Amino acid sequence: MNHSPARPGSVALYQQVKDFIARNITSGAWPPGHRLPSENELVAQFGISRMTINRALRELSAQGQVERIAGVGSFVAREKPQSTLLHIANLAEEIRRRGHDYHCDVLVSERVSAPLEIATALDLDVGMSVFHTLCTHREDGVPVQLEDRYVNPQAAPQFGQQDFTQVQPSEYLLRNIPCDQIEHVIDAVLPTADQARQLEMQPSQPCLLLTRRTWTHGLPVTLVRCLHPSTRYQLGSRFTPGGPLTSS
Repeated sequence: MNHSPARPGSVALYQQVKDFIARNITSGAWPPGHRLPSENELVAQFGISRMTINRALRELSAQGQVERIAGVGSFVAREKPQSTLLHIANLAEEIRRRGHDYHCDVLVSERVSAPLEIATALDLDVGMSVFHTLCTHREDGVPVQLEDRYVNPQAAPQFGQQDFTQVQPSEYLLRNIPCDQIEHVIDAVLPTADQARQLEMQPSQPCLLLTRRTWTHGLPVTLVRCLHPSTRYQLGSRFTPGGPLTSS
């Protein structure tokens, strides 16, 4: 590992720190997932302020080279996995196929009265009962998706009785409720404070929000919002015009 921070005096201090970290990443001395020295360690090493160190790390994070996890530390960014848009992806299967560990934290599983927005999306009357789940999906322990889902009991009456620590909500629906229509909408958003906490990220970092609705024989099944930290995940698809749809 190259520990020398020496650079020409004309180079800004924060840039010296960035260059030092980038050299270790580029050389392979710090592979993807490697934990960087702490801010205090970098302060001691470079003899400069913590504010300067923090700026260097923020810019490296914005450039996608470094992943910062609140309360944990900074890590060399892994290549962002890509999930399909044209199909309903089985996230657990995707993660395991990459040889990584998958885990689902079930934060909420309840039956609630549908507010106006949810009732409209699921073609129900306001106040009718719907299932609601909130889950954090983790890849190698790092949150990659916050899933906020509402399900129409008319389409999936047994949904609320499932153990979602064993079978994630989307997997249960895919197995049991065949869908013939899918609607996907993508937005770039900032997380709320609660969402940032659940995703273990900074509230100032952008997210990709995938909003999905599905139908079976014209009956709305689910409305789900999947929030992904943009530094950890990509959404994309590949298809053949006029031919079968394939994911990439």
